[in-house]
Amino acid sequence: MEMALRAAHSPLCSRSRPVLVVRPATAAAGSGFVQPIVRCSRFTRSRHLRYMVASSDYSKKNPRRASTPKPKGAASRTYAPRPTVESSTKKIEQSSTSEGDFGRSNGKLSSEATGQTSNIEESSEVNFYGNVSSSASLEGADSAFEGESEEEGGQNLSPELSPESMDDDALDRKLDEYRGKISALINSKPDPTSISSTYVQDRSIVRVPEQSKPSDDVIGQHPTEERTVTSGQGITEESPEGMISKSVEGEQLSREAKETLLAEDDLGITMDEQDEPDIASIQDGVDPQVLMRQLEELAEKNYSAGNNCFVFPEVGKADSIIDLYLNRSMSALANDSNVLIKGAFNGWRWKSFTEKLRKSDLRGDWWCCKLHIPKQAYRLDFVFFNGDTIYENNNYNDFALQIESDMDEQSFEDFLVEEKQRELERLAAEEAERVRQAEEERRKAEERAEMEADKAQAKAEVEMNRNKLQSVLSSASRYADNLWYIEPSTYKAGDRVKLFYNRSSRPLMHNTEIWMHGGYNNWSDGLSISERLVKSYEKDGDWWYADVTLPERALMLDWVFADGPPGNARNYDNNGRKDFHAIVPNNISKDLFWVEEEHIIFRRLQKERKEREEADRRKAEVTGKIKAEMKEKTMREFLLSQKHIVYTEPLEVRAGTTVDVLYNPSNTVLNGKPEVWFRCSFNRWTHPSGPLPPQKMVSAENGSHLRATVRVPLDAYMMDFVFSESEEGGIYDNRNGMDYHIPVSDSVAKEPPMHIVHIAVEMAPIAKVGGLGDVVTSLSRAVQDLGHNVEVILPKYDCLNLSNVKDLHLRQSFIWGNTEIKVWFGKVEDVPVYFLEPQNGMFWVGCVYGRNDESRFGFFCHSALEFLRQNGSSPDIIHCHDWSSAPVAWLFKEQYAHNDLSNGRVVFTIHNLEFGAHHIGKAMANCDKATTVSYTYSREVSGHGAIAPHYYKFHGIRNGIDPDIWDPYSDNFIPVHYTSENVVEGKSAAKKALQQKLGLQQTDTPIVGIISRLTVQKGIHLIKHAIYRTLERNGQVVLLGSAPDHRIQGDFTNLASKLHGEYHGRVKLCLTYDEPLSHLIYAGADFILVPSIFEPCGLTQLIAMRYGSIPIVRKTGGLYDTVFDIDDDKDRAQEQGLEPNGFSFEGADSNGVDYALDRQSDHHMVRRPRLVPLPLQEGDGARLDMEPTCSGLHGIVPFRSQELKHHWRQQQIDFCK
Repeated sequence: MEMALRAAHSPLCSRSRPVLVVRPATAAAGSGFVQPIVRCSRFTRSRHLRYMVASSDYSKKNPRRASTPKPKGAASRTYAPRPTVESSTKKIEQSSTSEGDFGRSNGKLSSEATGQTSNIEESSEVNFYGNVSSSASLEGADSAFEGESEEEGGQNLSPELSPESMDDDALDRKLDEYRGKISALINSKPDPTSISSTYVQDRSIVRVPEQSKPSDDVIGQHPTEERTVTSGQGITEESPEGMISKSVEGEQLSREAKETLLAEDDLGITMDEQDEPDIASIQDGVDPQVLMRQLEELAEKNYSAGNNCFVFPEVGKADSIIDLYLNRSMSALANDSNVLIKGAFNGWRWKSFTEKLRKSDLRGDWWCCKLHIPKQAYRLDFVFFNGDTIYENNNYNDFALQIESDMDEQSFEDFLVEEKQRELERLAAEEAERVRQAEEERRKAEERAEMEADKAQAKAEVEMNRNKLQSVLSSASRYADNLWYIEPSTYKAGDRVKLFYNRSSRPLMHNTEIWMHGGYNNWSDGLSISERLVKSYEKDGDWWYADVTLPERALMLDWVFADGPPGNARNYDNNGRKDFHAIVPNNISKDLFWVEEEHIIFRRLQKERKEREEADRRKAEVTGKIKAEMKEKTMREFLLSQKHIVYTEPLEVRAGTTVDVLYNPSNTVLNGKPEVWFRCSFNRWTHPSGPLPPQKMVSAENGSHLRATVRVPLDAYMMDFVFSESEEGGIYDNRNGMDYHIPVSDSVAKEPPMHIVHIAVEMAPIAKVGGLGDVVTSLSRAVQDLGHNVEVILPKYDCLNLSNVKDLHLRQSFIWGNTEIKVWFGKVEDVPVYFLEPQNGMFWVGCVYGRNDESRFGFFCHSALEFLRQNGSSPDIIHCHDWSSAPVAWLFKEQYAHNDLSNGRVVFTIHNLEFGAHHIGKAMANCDKATTVSYTYSREVSGHGAIAPHYYKFHGIRNGIDPDIWDPYSDNFIPVHYTSENVVEGKSAAKKALQQKLGLQQTDTPIVGIISRLTVQKGIHLIKHAIYRTLERNGQVVLLGSAPDHRIQGDFTNLASKLHGEYHGRVKLCLTYDEPLSHLIYAGADFILVPSIFEPCGLTQLIAMRYGSIPIVRKTGGLYDTVFDIDDDKDRAQEQGLEPNGFSFEGADSNGVDYALDRQSDHHMVRRPRLVPLPLQEGDGARLDMEPTCSGLHGIVPFRSQELKHHWRQQQIDFCK
């Protein structure tokens, strides 16, 4: 728009004009006062009149050229965040830094910005004595110079003008000559329309500083100051560097002059000299003298009132140009010759700028500049300064001018968000295009690599087939006496022939039905020919024959005889396991045949590859659809799960909309309070607009809830709120220090990613002993999917399963504890992992646990923190797990929290309190937040000595499984992939495969699967009882697991021998660890039994539900939180927005197990098993502090880890104090 504005006022924008430098005459020697030849251009809008005032000894000085530097580009229009409230000096410094260049003019466009191109022209210099009566005369002079050629203009710069080559008399004569020319030009009549029809753009002038002292009578000016007369258009402007390189009268500028020019350019100061600032804003037809009187009156009025600045017009309007005046003598800059303004719009938030002021033509010490007010402005903020450290900033209050505009603060906020959204969309589009191009390049590279691989495979197959065929051809013939032959005796590939077979004395001599099963070229295409033989009555003996078409590419025919068609035959004559082979003549040369064969194989491989890729693509689409549907369903369940306390209308909060928050205080600490106040902000309390004003809630229509209405900004990705009993605060319901948080969809902003480091001693599948390893991997992947940067630090055991580590390589090494520690790096399930390998052999013991563990893991924890420190890493969260990495908590607080890792906070998760209680207690005391793996387990252990003193920072959050690892739709360990749509087919196939693999009877009786470590915690006495109870009720049992205690292992070994004998075909105990078999049991079993005495969370029941098997559990810990009994827990499930999904029992005796098993058996008779969805399968927990992540992840992110982010950044409520 600004470009259009300039073009509309600049009809001469495409014309090239020479620059006329007008030098005034000097007054009488020693007068000390100089009368300017031309005054301030008298309100012209069409010409730039720059003049020079000189001292009386001017004639003895070298003439100088005025140079016009190239102005900087327009000010940035990008989004600028609101600055903090600081002094104007700091604002200016920040503004200049953000703009990048001091001299970006206030939205002005240079001649280059209009796309016009002009030739570089030399400035014409004229030195003359005498007076010029009007600016119109100079306009005529300017017009006259339009017709001069470059050569003519260049004559004015002839070397003969150089003081070194001319004496004073010669110089005077030359000046007289020029004076005559100028007088002639002045007397000519100017174009009357030229004064009012053209508009002059800003021009920047950089002057070479004078050597002499300024005249006392000319305030703020150097003895020699140049002004140029220019058309304002069509002039090619040069950078300061370019101008410095030019000669002035045949001489280079001095080094000091160069440095001065470059120094001014580095400051980026735009020294705009348009039409005189006090008169350029007039409208056509306004009397200049009237306007000058108005300006004089306005200046006098402000001076009398003690105001040291004013603007003209007095009312600034958006998308216009104003003149801004400063009375230098009334400011802190009274003694400075440089006067600049630095400002921005809308509270210093939009389009910062710096402009230089000029001495105006008004009476007094008034200085002026022009400013363009953008259309988005509703306020102008500015200060004056001298280009260095002296400021006039209205007594630290800054100057502010209200702008008449359609924009206000709220609409400007929306505008900024929209600008940010457009910028983000642009960046996203660019990034998407980069990703697309990179993906395209990657795909092409993969295709080339795959093509080369297919070619190599085809070549290898051909070579192998050729060698095999050659060895078999040596034993092939055209007939076998009294056994088989072919008619006609002369044949070739493609012919229809009769194959005769003598049944007598052969394995099929007593069969009445004979078939030929055939192929060719040593069965290269498998079984491809099938023909039934008939009895031949024309031959003597027991001859049979079949009509056979020889394949076109056959070099050899291969066959056997059988008593039935393929698939139904039982007896064969296969020539003593050598098969029958007949040579087939072929018209194709052998070399050409094998070349063609290689191409055929290559095309087959390419086709197979494309089919696999297409199948993978379809599977990915289905998987993505399932995940999206589950995520949407889980989000709704998640939002509804707290409806008895708080919810929103509409239920899903979208950015840029208005929502109602409904709150039921009767279920909170504010029960019975006469008033409830709602306090809200966004983006973890970090939104630029800050917290909203407290809002008193009013009664909602339903009577039980209170209501507050909130407008959600476009850039909100999270809604944060608490409730209080009064406007001042008082008692708060902040959800036990966690605050309430609801995700916001469709936001233009994204939550900034965090750096999260897990320090653990287990990680599935490379170093898995129990559920801890599964959680470390699953949690890392889930949080990584949310966009955060997640890393794991793990000991490099010598027993690691390195086949599951991608790109493992030695990254570096460091010294700690007098030990060299090698650092290896690789990816496990796409999670970056650092492996620490102390060279003292501490982890070369062949196992994860069982070898001086306390000392080894203590050393590992300290070396992990030291690695982070020495590597310069600064994670937001350091997450340690169980007693084995508990030392991280106190080592961090004691040695690292106040040094290089001070930005981090420690989260400690208890997976099982049974081990290492002392270490756990010490970690609880030193961590910032502590979690355990289910809500019920957190209550069960709340009285424990390690937990109770720190219960205020202890939270129970359900564990979850990795839905990509445990996915029946892509599981390679089961025979048929399935979803909820084909669950019966998939589970039936898995059940059949399981029974076949373990030697169980192929019946449709229910299978009870048990997958567990055989320990007392897992309820081994209940497991034994359940096995017998299931067998008594004609069910089948499959157990997979082992015992770390050799006594328990021996006990179950004896039990297995007994059961396998008594209940052969109905029970199988596999006393080992077998990952593929566990997948098949989850898919093939009808029920999965988990009778744990205590269970912090348990993953077995979650995986069972993922595969459509119904869990049977004891009511404890996470088992109670995730399994809802089909008969007894309907209300409890409904409260959480779920459905009953299994069977549960109480007690630790056989009666409880019988209660559950008897009911499951009855239900199995009337209802087939179906795919049972996981509770909150896509969710992150059933509380408002968590967002949905991916399928099966139930809040493993500690309340979430993003929750910590807000509080650890010390916003309204410090989460870590």
